[in-house]
Amino acid sequence: MSSADVSRRLVKVSRANDLLCFPDPMPMEWARPLRDAGYDLLAVSGAAAAASAERSANLSWIGAVICATDDMTEAMSLCRHLRRREEPVPLLLIVARHEVAELKLRNDLFDDFCVAPLHPGELPARVEHLFWRTGQPVDQEVIEHGPLVLNLETYQAGIGGRALDLTYMEYQLLRFLATHPGKVFTRETLLNRVWGYEYYGGARTVDVHVRRLRAKLGEEHAHLIQTVRSVGYRLGQANWSPSHREAERVDDEPGPGGPADRVALQF
Repeated sequence: MSSADVSRRLVKVSRANDLLCFPDPMPMEWARPLRDAGYDLLAVSGAAAAASAERSANLSWIGAVICATDDMTEAMSLCRHLRRREEPVPLLLIVARHEVAELKLRNDLFDDFCVAPLHPGELPARVEHLFWRTGQPVDQEVIEHGPLVLNLETYQAGIGGRALDLTYMEYQLLRFLATHPGKVFTRETLLNRVWGYEYYGGARTVDVHVRRLRAKLGEEHAHLIQTVRSVGYRLGQANWSPSHREAERVDDEPGPGGPADRVALQF
């Protein structure tokens, strides 16, 4: 397997990222940080424009940021329109300080509000928190290592499109190795880093979990976790290439009684 096949990539599994915004145009001090956070902004001038956009272009959005500082009446009209949709979206309202009192008896029209002026980083942070609070899917960090995929948010793993049924410690060990591809770790280091310094189990604990992981990866992919004889384990091939002819001793199982060493010559 080439180094490209086992290279680690940290990716984002993202939802659609269109945000409905009011007014049109959205003030730059709020539009810029939202765009910098990766959102595409669909600005509308009011409820009628939003309805027209939905009908004519079949547009949809994951949430809405409504600024009511200049036109509270139209902002509230747009909020009502969005609340009447078959699939309501999380709605963040921006108001001026003197407008806070006008929100009484209107709590059903928005999910959260913030008071202008805002720090540049506050608006995207509030939007992300709103998605989390309302149960909307958020970006998930995923490690892809050849056919191996680990979702760091959901503690799920898969190999070649097949879900892996892992125990908590099996997942933690696989995750640790996958986040350091090609790097060799001793059993003692793995015990400390994965199981914790307070764990008093022996080094064979690591060997047992590696065997279980290989079995669950299946014969086709078991080689992803490699044993470096007399040292420890690594995930995938080392990325380093020697400038001269060298041999690296690699074995399927460590310790006495394992298969004979295999010598892989690199040129």
